[in-house]
Amino acid sequence: MDSGMQNIALREGFLVKRGHLVHNWKARWFVLMPDKLLYYKYEGGKRDSCQRGKILLKDCLVFKLHTKNGVDHFMEACSREERDDWADDITAAVGKLQTSEGVTAPKQPDPAASQFHNIDLSKVLDSMYDMHSGINMSIHVEQGNTYSNCFSGSAVVDWLVFMQLTLTRVEAMTLASALLEEGFLRTVGLKSVEAVRTAGLGEQFLDDSTALYSFSDSLKKRGSVKAECSRSAVELSGKVIKRGYLLKQGHRRKNWKLRLFVLRSEPAYLHYYDPTKDDISPAGGFSLRSCLVSSLDDNGVPSGVKGNIQGNLFKIITQSDTHYFMQAPTHQQKTDWIDAIRQQT
Repeated sequence: MDSGMQNIALREGFLVKRGHLVHNWKARWFVLMPDKLLYYKYEGGKRDSCQRGKILLKDCLVFKLHTKNGVDHFMEACSREERDDWADDITAAVGKLQTSEGVTAPKQPDPAASQFHNIDLSKVLDSMYDMHSGINMSIHVEQGNTYSNCFSGSAVVDWLVFMQLTLTRVEAMTLASALLEEGFLRTVGLKSVEAVRTAGLGEQFLDDSTALYSFSDSLKKRGSVKAECSRSAVELSGKVIKRGYLLKQGHRRKNWKLRLFVLRSEPAYLHYYDPTKDDISPAGGFSLRSCLVSSLDDNGVPSGVKGNIQGNLFKIITQSDTHYFMQAPTHQQKTDWIDAIRQQT
């Protein structure tokens, strides 16, 4: 491959990476090159100049990355779309490396064939059913019909991956299909029923926000308990409009930390999560009612902002006059976030 082409960055952005020795998750800034994937530490609102690691792409499999030396690299993106974009770009880079060397690309293993022999489905169900950390049940509408105490297929997959019961969304679909086959979950509405009727074994569960499911009838007593909605449950019941990684400045220490932000409507709330932890509850959040959001000039450091600033700053002022300072990875993402938030205020 031409040496000049090897220095071109194909893609950049935040991903959360699992460590090799200590299996904790840490946020890193990834840069995809034609023959390798570099990652950097991001502290104080700025990317380190020295890379923390390098993954050679030759003969890698996506998305975990399995190198030809037998090392597995596990990464998590902020959304299905972002994950797929990264996977497509990395797969394309791997394919070009193999083509340039006259090597036939190895056949990708079928993730759906993965079996969960060591997973106790009853314990998975108990965790899903937990009032505090389990999956949220709410009211959904499908083709004009209203269903209560149910959840979407994508919400189940999100939860399984977030709780690290599975490593990928494909594995989560397989595990959810097993729960469906064992009668722990049941279909709700036409879309999920049709999927069970037509799909093959292990493919019955849909990673789809419009495919609805619920717990089996024997567990439906939880529905009456859920009527006692806490404030946080109401906040989290809205439709997810946008999600992605942003850097947020702390209120007390004024340090910058990467957070996964989720924008919801009806009711309009912005919540943020620590992407390195297993906790599915938000680290914080606020109502967008009467909020003001504005872009900040990247020339110089605005008042109230501390630390090394990479740029792409914006600010949200809540109804209670609390100021939140955020940095987006790119100028376009900053603009997209501002526009999306303004539509909910």
